[in-house]
Amino acid sequence: MKICVFCASSETINKAYIKTAEDFGRALAANGDSLVFGAGKYGLMGAVARGVRQNGGSAVGVIPRFFGTIDVMFTDCEIIKTDSMRERKHIMEDTADAFVMLPGGIGTFEEFFEILTLKQLGRHKKPIAVYNLRGYYDSLFSFLEQSIAEGFMSREVLSLFYVSDNMEQIFAYLKKGDSYTYNKYNFLEDEDGKDKL
Repeated sequence: MKICVFCASSETINKAYIKTAEDFGRALAANGDSLVFGAGKYGLMGAVARGVRQNGGSAVGVIPRFFGTIDVMFTDCEIIKTDSMRERKHIMEDTADAFVMLPGGIGTFEEFFEILTLKQLGRHKKPIAVYNLRGYYDSLFSFLEQSIAEGFMSREVLSLFYVSDNMEQIFAYLKKGDSYTYNKYNFLEDEDGKDKL
């Protein structure tokens, strides 16, 4: 399985996150899976990639060419260079069989919500997992609950991804797969499933 990992590129974080990300990469390789990632060498991104390569696993890094002007690229892997961030995400999304979000910042949030939105719209049925290390995403899930409470989001969206702080449970979920879908626009149908419009 090709697992795409979204996560931080920052080095100014608690080192416990770095260690766990390296452990995640080693476990990913031990399971016979391969990594798809943003090709960064710093932060959790680099840690996951190091763990994969240390355990003999394979990795594909996807990175825009404009990053070539600064020393941020993890080079011990296959590299695909793109002309834009949009192309980068498109390649990662198409290449991967599953997605995992580890702790990260705005880039990580954006990648996660795009892939979740695409699943909500029926553009893919790939499993999405959130590895909620140290409860990092607890406040995000509280915000999603507020969105549901105020009618901006369906509770069914929460069933489109899996959340755990346990690595083994994350990998078990990815291996099992995820066939859950729902129709975002079912409010347009009557009780017989016919379009009200």
